[in-house]
Amino acid sequence: MRLLFLGDMVGKTGRTAVWERLPGLISDLKLDFVIVNGENAAGGFGITEDIFLETINAGADVVTTGNHVWDQKDAVGFAGRHEQFLRPANYPAGTPGRGSSVYYARNGARILVANIMGRVFMHPELDDPFNSAEAILSACPLKEQVDAVVFDFHAEATSEKQCFGHFVDGRASLVVGTHTHVPTADCQILNGGTGYMSDAGMCGDYDSSLGMDKEEPLNRFISKMPKGRFEAATGPATICGLGIEISDSSGLAEKIAPLRIGPRLQETVPPFWA
Repeated sequence: MRLLFLGDMVGKTGRTAVWERLPGLISDLKLDFVIVNGENAAGGFGITEDIFLETINAGADVVTTGNHVWDQKDAVGFAGRHEQFLRPANYPAGTPGRGSSVYYARNGARILVANIMGRVFMHPELDDPFNSAEAILSACPLKEQVDAVVFDFHAEATSEKQCFGHFVDGRASLVVGTHTHVPTADCQILNGGTGYMSDAGMCGDYDSSLGMDKEEPLNRFISKMPKGRFEAATGPATICGLGIEISDSSGLAEKIAPLRIGPRLQETVPPFWA
């Protein structure tokens, strides 16, 4: 089974690049399932229902989020209406929406996708991500209830991300980090067979500061005083994420590699899909 995960869409340039390229990627690479993190898609802060629906229409099977999930006022209203929209599962009980669900891939496989948020250097500090993951896996174990399990671990600290990967190793097909917007060079298969990458990177303008126009962040580092608001950068976007092939028999990773398409970063498509 071929699965593509795309990192945080940032602003109009990031989401437009995904919408324009994703249908062709699904067709050309014969993808069975696509997950996109959309928490920064609306001007860099949150996501609207229209943006969510456009991302689904472009071919995404699930849209995950993170700490900016509620930044747009309509998110609380639409979160519960769309099964393909995930907010972090370790929000307290009673939070609108869902943190995990089971979906069907194009090849008929059942895929559990879970969105979990880390706690180190993160706000708000949510429930224990490890306990949340354990509850999700216990209720829907790999190769018993589902054919694949994917975690979007939205976190700041790479140490927390790596430990989470080791915690679910052998029980999940893929753990991919989001939130820091910079693609890491540690795409690998862990000892137990779980695909892992500390951060998928962002889909956005890399002539920026994490997808934001660089002038205001630079000003705040130098002067320690705000001059204006953070605004999403508007230059050409690079699409970043990773591709993974998952064994039909074990549900674990067989091949994994980064995907980058666009200016500035070195372009790469997983060689097993080339």
